[in-house]
Amino acid sequence: MAASMFDLDLARERFSKSIKESLTFDTFDGIETSFNETSGSEGEKKNTFDQSFRDIVRDLVLQEQGSDAYIAVVELAIEGAKQGICTASTPFVLLTDISEVVTLDVCEHIFSFVENKVSTWTLPAFYNAGKNYLLRMCNDLLRRLSQPQRTVFCGRIQLFLARLFPLNEKSGVNLMSQFNLENITVYNTKDVEGSLKHEEKEDGVEFEEGEMGDSMSGTPIDYNLYRKFWSLQDYFRYPLQCYNKEQWKKFHKNADEVLGAFTSLKLDDVSASKKKLEQIRQGEQTYFAKYLTSEKLFDLQLSDSNFRRYVLLQFLILFQYLNATVKFKSTDQVLSDEQALWIKDTTDKVYILMKETPPHGKDYAKHIEHILSREDNWNSWKNNGCQEFIRERQQESKDTVDRKPRPRKRSIGEEMKTVGSNKKINLGCPELTVLWNINPDNFDSCRDERRQFIPTMEDFFEESIDQADPEAMVEDEYKLVNNSNYAWRALRLMARKSPHFFQPSNQPCKSIPVYLENMITKLAKEMPQAPAEEIKTQDENAENDELLKNTDSQTPDETTVVTIDQLDAVANKLGDNWKTLATELNLTNEEITSIQTENPEVRVQAKEALLSWQIKEGSGAVKNVLVNALQESGLTDIVESVFTDSEPGET
Repeated sequence: MAASMFDLDLARERFSKSIKESLTFDTFDGIETSFNETSGSEGEKKNTFDQSFRDIVRDLVLQEQGSDAYIAVVELAIEGAKQGICTASTPFVLLTDISEVVTLDVCEHIFSFVENKVSTWTLPAFYNAGKNYLLRMCNDLLRRLSQPQRTVFCGRIQLFLARLFPLNEKSGVNLMSQFNLENITVYNTKDVEGSLKHEEKEDGVEFEEGEMGDSMSGTPIDYNLYRKFWSLQDYFRYPLQCYNKEQWKKFHKNADEVLGAFTSLKLDDVSASKKKLEQIRQGEQTYFAKYLTSEKLFDLQLSDSNFRRYVLLQFLILFQYLNATVKFKSTDQVLSDEQALWIKDTTDKVYILMKETPPHGKDYAKHIEHILSREDNWNSWKNNGCQEFIRERQQESKDTVDRKPRPRKRSIGEEMKTVGSNKKINLGCPELTVLWNINPDNFDSCRDERRQFIPTMEDFFEESIDQADPEAMVEDEYKLVNNSNYAWRALRLMARKSPHFFQPSNQPCKSIPVYLENMITKLAKEMPQAPAEEIKTQDENAENDELLKNTDSQTPDETTVVTIDQLDAVANKLGDNWKTLATELNLTNEEITSIQTENPEVRVQAKEALLSWQIKEGSGAVKNVLVNALQESGLTDIVESVFTDSEPGET
């Protein structure tokens, strides 16, 4: 038996009747019954139901049934798409048809329904079929709406698109960093003589509080400032002009004058009038998408805090774009060092003005700075190709699924508690395993004799004591005390174990080798195992020789170290001549200047110079050298009065 033919007209009439009955009785059973009882393929019946829904909507619009009737048909189409009776794009086609033929007030009511159904539109079955319809419908509405009068409705449409499309949707991202060049600000460019000022109000008409500040009443606003101010809007509209040298000079000059005018015209933090407060409570605020550029309003605009904030924010947005790294900028669109420095200083100036603008200027500036910092993150995301934020979980291979999970490995602490004293613990690394198993007990390892790295005083200084004995005949250059590495370790060891290291002394500081030789002499005497004949050092022999010379010949030794008393006597007699003597003693100009700066008194300066020479020369700071330096400086009288009198054998 041949299959029955599909009658389009009969099916269309039958489906339209079932839709009307469902709208009347608020049930879906009639539509489902008529779909099942009608002969034909599933595709033919779905397409017929789509056309029947559009017919019903057309009749309702012609009868002007209202937005509630239109929404009821769309909800019925949504249920039909879920049941497979009509295509998934049918609800969106109906919304598009309705929005094209009804008034904006009805569109706003229907759009509320669209906003509430955003969770339905984002379902996979509806999203792919209807996203283009919704985008086209929203764009058509935005073209029909007047932004100054329907600002809130325009904002709702933009927010809806942001909720509908994912963040990585390329259609909602200005990926190429294009600008709206059609947004042209028109202002008066004809020459105007004199200052610009608002028209005075008639007598008896009171000003609203905050509308006309006293600070602005006598401020002349000339035409040049008016023209320069509104010319900045062209740079805000198309920032790429700033990369042109001529355009940048013009922008630089105009921006400085406008910001200077803002700085000179301070705004008072006055409270709003009762009328304005009542408007805020009732939500009756007026929004303007474009600036009013009449020259008669210019001085009023400069005294308006909201107007000033808008302009300052435009400056910050422009500066952020010029400094940002944008993927689609050409190679020649780069700021020079001078431009970057000016933008940095001007940005700080703008934030200061924003904080000074009432009300709550500091809080407002803080929020703006936070918002702009987040814009940097979005700019980086666009430069990286708008990567998806949601990462799909990788599907595990069959081998990974069938593989049994590895047993948890016990920690080192758990293994130490269970093993015996003789069992080896494996730490996973051969070197660590060897080190650990030398001695598993940490405290015993720390007390091990092999960890005593600090030598005893006897062991460390034994060789130095032997070298200090004159009978050993060790030359100075081969002695350990002249080795800087040995001297450093010797000082650290004495600071830890020898009481002589911290004993005060009135003797001038000597060189480290000389100091160590003296300390070794004292240490040698304290060592009980050292024989008496071995601890005599070269210093003791020198002292004995000095005694013999004083007793026998009574002649001065030219290598005798200068005493503190002799240095004091020379310093007291030098006066201002100490600089000449310091030069002869090979002190540098930096050392002489430092001594003169740190000590105000001349006598103290001379004393410090002599001490510096003695510390610098060490064992070489002998009397013969000082006498020769005094004689070369022409200070023979000091030599005769200090050193000749101090020698007991001289006349």
